[in-house]
Amino acid sequence: MKLLVINPNISQDVTRLIEAEASRSLRPDNELTMATAPFGVAYIETRAEALIGGYAALQIAADEYTKYDAVVVAAFGDPGLIALREILPIPVVGMTEAAVMTACQQGGRFSVIAISQRIQAWYRECIASYGLEGRLASIRALDEPLQHIGRVQENQGERLVELGRRAVEEDGADVLILAGAPLAGLARSVAEQMPVPAIDGVTCALIQAQAMVDMASTAPTAGSYTQPPDKPCHGLTSALARLVGRQPLD
Repeated sequence: MKLLVINPNISQDVTRLIEAEASRSLRPDNELTMATAPFGVAYIETRAEALIGGYAALQIAADEYTKYDAVVVAAFGDPGLIALREILPIPVVGMTEAAVMTACQQGGRFSVIAISQRIQAWYRECIASYGLEGRLASIRALDEPLQHIGRVQENQGERLVELGRRAVEEDGADVLILAGAPLAGLARSVAEQMPVPAIDGVTCALIQAQAMVDMASTAPTAGSYTQPPDKPCHGLTSALARLVGRQPLD
């Protein structure tokens, strides 16, 4: 089984964190390939940045998907996930959807521990889009400027653990999601310090992607996720144009 894991932001340091955690969840004999957005921002925390990251992920996936059995979108908030799932003939899994679904299997209500205050609105909207806003106990986030996106865990680890404890004690969380690719691996390293299960979105997404391939679901031929209609297109990469327009190329 071959998996393509896409980091929709431009930080190579974050890609390395994702890869380290993803590798721990990879079954023997399965293969992992990482890809980092060729354009965009260092880390996504707004709706506009998510739209840019989603387009970057779509472009990477269009170029590469034929070599793989599944795609993972490795950014909390799942930029581009639904569009990728609609257009690709292979399973596509997102960190947020995988994490919140897993959290709901382990407790009644979950809290999200995030890296910035600004990111909260987008996270809430994403969770609501999955119909799980009623299971969300809280989102607690750092309120200090990030010195280096690849070192959030070492610079803010104690603070993130404290936010998790407060979410349990004050907000009634049964499960904690340590959100965002910059926190990949943190849930594993601080699990014993948390009073409830701590979940890593990368871990959840990798495990679920492999399970989706195992289930070998057939591509839909009806409904809103069937192949979109043919249409002319302009200004796209050749690979993306083939997916979107399916018109003969010059």
